[in-house]
Amino acid sequence: MALDPNEQPNQPIVKFESMLKTDDVYFFDAEDFEDIIHHYLNNGKISLAKKAIRMGLEQHPDSMDIRLLNVEVLVFENQFEKAEKILDQIQLIDGTNEEIYIQRANIFSKKDNHEAAIELLERALSLSDNQFDIYSLLGMEYLFLDDYLQAKKWFLKCLTEDPEDYASLYNVVYCFEFLEDHEGAIKFLNEYLENQPYCQVAWHQLGKQYYSLKMYPEALGAFEFAIISDDHFIGAYFEKGKVLEKLGKYEEAIINYTTTIEMDDPTSHAYLRIGKCHEKLGMEDEARYYYYLTVHEDPLLDKGWLAITDHYHRLGEYGKAKEYIDKAINIDGENPTYWKRCGLIHKALGQMDEADFAFKQAVDLGNYELDTWLQWAEVLHKNREVAAAAEVLKQGAEFYPEAAEIHFFLAGTYRTLQQADQAEKELKTAIEQDPEKLEFFEKVCPQFSAASWVKRIVKECRKASE
Repeated sequence: MALDPNEQPNQPIVKFESMLKTDDVYFFDAEDFEDIIHHYLNNGKISLAKKAIRMGLEQHPDSMDIRLLNVEVLVFENQFEKAEKILDQIQLIDGTNEEIYIQRANIFSKKDNHEAAIELLERALSLSDNQFDIYSLLGMEYLFLDDYLQAKKWFLKCLTEDPEDYASLYNVVYCFEFLEDHEGAIKFLNEYLENQPYCQVAWHQLGKQYYSLKMYPEALGAFEFAIISDDHFIGAYFEKGKVLEKLGKYEEAIINYTTTIEMDDPTSHAYLRIGKCHEKLGMEDEARYYYYLTVHEDPLLDKGWLAITDHYHRLGEYGKAKEYIDKAINIDGENPTYWKRCGLIHKALGQMDEADFAFKQAVDLGNYELDTWLQWAEVLHKNREVAAAAEVLKQGAEFYPEAAEIHFFLAGTYRTLQQADQAEKELKTAIEQDPEKLEFFEKVCPQFSAASWVKRIVKECRKASE
């Protein structure tokens, strides 16, 4: 039985540590050595655990439990051959010891042979009276195999044995989420709460499931019950704030986010949400203040830089927006979203060469959003690089063949390039895909909106659809 790492060291541990400070050698019972080793393992003090194992085996060379603890450390350090030799020796003496199979399963698991690990754990299960730990190990092996149904089954068995095993509770919900079975998760959590009505973890998880389904009043109720169960549950206050935002109750959301900051060290995520709420309330100075705090608290949080950049962009303060997006790019020049924002800002400033470069960077780094292609093409048009704009739009069409905007824009682009047949073909495709977006064509290619060839094709398409 593993010791609680938060327990105070007992007498054998104090005696052992006293011995290490002197040249004396004390005798300990084998069980005392087991407690000492467990204590160090649970506290991550591997070197002290190894000293205790060495001394334990010197005093009790036939102790199966100390030898198995030695195996556990060897497996942890990936010394599989040494571990397997000891396991072979132990198995010759006692082939019914479930710990042998558990450690062999650990070895196979670390070698990514999870099927073999499962077979050994099932063998251990048939030999063990204390099955709880094996249920958990089986659940983890099935998680490694992405078999969430089987994993869920074993973690549910853990909860049957110990309803307060919150690690298994989280894992059960995790399995439901990967199976995209939010309704199943809600049913399970409500049934669980019937027997554990003050379990803050379950209320918190229930709230998150309701939130995923946009059932905001139900989510709000669940997070409030989580807070009633534990009024220092920071995660529940934060999630409650998110729900209140969705319900448009920004002042109340700010109170909940502020509570998380008062209870513990402030986080960039809380600052960001408070800033967003102030922005929704039209409190620009306060929003800006919290965005500053966000990027100061965590310069690597991209949402913080984007928030403060978008804030200035929305206010038309493009110079300040450029200042902050440049800072963001200096920190992470591989972020495609930063480069897209950079392109939009340069475009707003009339700096088309810089905007062209920024949009190219965004696409090269993996930003393939429809708007990115359209904005880039517009920049190239403004820069009188019409042929390049056509190439960009053609690339965009590969990602969004059904996007009428791409084809409308291509129609005007080809007509500018005096490729009339291609222009008419693209215009027909665009109208067939979405005739309601003809106004987009008039916006990006106003010089052709009243052209006879456009009117003719629009008329033909409308007639064909009647």
